[in-house]
Amino acid sequence: MHVEVIYALRETQHRVHLELAPGTTVGQALTAVCRISPFDRLALDAVPVGIYGRPVSRDAVLEAGDRLEIYRPLHSDPREARRRRARDQSDEAS
Repeated sequence: MHVEVIYALRETQHRVHLELAPGTTVGQALTAVCRISPFDRLALDAVPVGIYGRPVSRDAVLEAGDRLEIYRPLHSDPREARRRRARDQSDEAS
């Protein structure tokens, strides 16, 4: 079965297509991709992952056509960043 693995940075997106056996888990797919650059530089056992934007565990079974996404660690809480931007905009308007 065909699966796509994605790792996106701000400036670029890394994408690899894998042919895997039916019943392959997310963990097994990460093991398969860990030999390919730039995925080989990631701590794939620790990063959060998802399928089409939905977080999944390593034992989730992939289906043909799935897009397995490897997420970057967040540097700040998105909610707090929005609050900070809104506060800054209201300060500028004053």
